[in-house]
Amino acid sequence: MLKKLKHKSFNLIVITGLAMLFMGCSSEESVPSIQKRVDIYNKKMMNSKDGPKLNEQDKAVMQEAADDLARTLTDPGLKVGDTAPDFSLGNANGKPVSLSSKLKQGPVVLIFYRGAWCPYCNIQLHALQESIPAFKKYGAQLVAVTPQTPDKSLEQVNKDKYPFEILSDLEYKVAKTYRLYFEVPMELHEFYKDKFGLDIESYNGKGRLGLPVPGTFVINTDGKIIATHAELDYKQRMEPKAILQALKSIKG
Repeated sequence: MLKKLKHKSFNLIVITGLAMLFMGCSSEESVPSIQKRVDIYNKKMMNSKDGPKLNEQDKAVMQEAADDLARTLTDPGLKVGDTAPDFSLGNANGKPVSLSSKLKQGPVVLIFYRGAWCPYCNIQLHALQESIPAFKKYGAQLVAVTPQTPDKSLEQVNKDKYPFEILSDLEYKVAKTYRLYFEVPMELHEFYKDKFGLDIESYNGKGRLGLPVPGTFVINTDGKIIATHAELDYKQRMEPKAILQALKSIKG
């Protein structure tokens, strides 16, 4: 009888352990892939009859701008092990929010995005919004920084029901501190308006053409950056799964 009970107890431990393992895997695997959504969007745009038709000269303009940026902003973004500089910026309602106040509540996933006009930024924000329940399991909060004006951020919050803070870096101080800032040349801005209908000034304000390289920083409660991603290619973003791995390392 004792032998049977031990055997049953052992089986229960094994089954419980496996259940917990699969639950953990399911949690991480259930977060969306940004890259998959980007690929779907790109394919849709390529096959769209209403999309912009770019000739070789148009492509050359975009390539020249990308090459210039690569020369002027090499290796963007702070690195793992750096201390994340503190800052305070106004949110969509004009209320000041500081990084240090957020870190008192837990780790912070800090992202920099270009603006509501950027389709790739919107893909990223929606994927991160869906990933928040998984982030919260590790006590982490999401904070987004953008150069767009607070009223544009408020439109985003109301439209997409974002539950996280969107902060306006109107003087680009934070983007510069995190080594992400660059200025869009006026000719490229006009090209964007003409070919894609994207008007950066209508979001940032007249004469304001500064943008951040899209960046993600996972910051521990001691202010140390434990994971980072910053790419000049604005179509590439840090995956929610990679963010989860970083948060998991804190617990570990």
